[in-house]
Amino acid sequence: MSKTVTAGVVVIGDEILSGRTRDINIQQIAQFLAPLGISLLECRVVTDQQDAIVEAVRALAARCDYVFTTGGIGPTHDDITADAVAAAFGRSIAVREDARAILEAWYAGSGTEITDARLRMARIPEGAALIDNPVTGAPGFQVENVFVLAGVPKIARGMLEDVAPRLTRGAVTHSLTVRLENAREGDIAEALQSIQDRHEGVSLGSYPWFEDDGEGGFRRGVALVARGTDEAALEQVRGELEGLKTS
Repeated sequence: MSKTVTAGVVVIGDEILSGRTRDINIQQIAQFLAPLGISLLECRVVTDQQDAIVEAVRALAARCDYVFTTGGIGPTHDDITADAVAAAFGRSIAVREDARAILEAWYAGSGTEITDARLRMARIPEGAALIDNPVTGAPGFQVENVFVLAGVPKIARGMLEDVAPRLTRGAVTHSLTVRLENAREGDIAEALQSIQDRHEGVSLGSYPWFEDDGEGGFRRGVALVARGTDEAALEQVRGELEGLKTS
């Protein structure tokens, strides 16, 4: 396929912004989508405030083919993502019977009481499609091109399995890496720009690396990464990048 399909991620939570919790959902969503030919275009991390969530969801939903939100769909007072997504699309929200039934069956299995707090997780925006949660039962949901997932990485990853069949595939982006030892970015910058100019369909990046040589010193170099959907073009670029070793 040649179609470019893009996605955005909205990570929601004061705990991420404060540094208390390290986000890994962006990475795992990107890794999940890559084989489907869907590339992340933009990611945002926002606070637990409805206006911030609404603004981010609306902006990315307009810019990307798909949007994934993570966090804020639990049973506590600061779990406001469902309300914010409903507001972003101008939809009402209430406890929905199919979501309630899922929770009741799940908690019955462990003899756990269904409290009002737990029922918050059955509040679903009008017209949304549920997303299965094989880890803890409480469903996520989809509104138009927005998929609302849990913040706990293991749960979010489980939910992605139910999301995948709903996604349109695009052209898969491939990548290759050429490591240049004893090279410095400043020495190859002009030649690298020339290669980029000749291959507009390939994205080039350079990343310095440093390694302990085991003798009290270090080795250094540059990793050159080429990314693109045309594998033949990538192989041509590989040859040119490797040629920088002797230039």
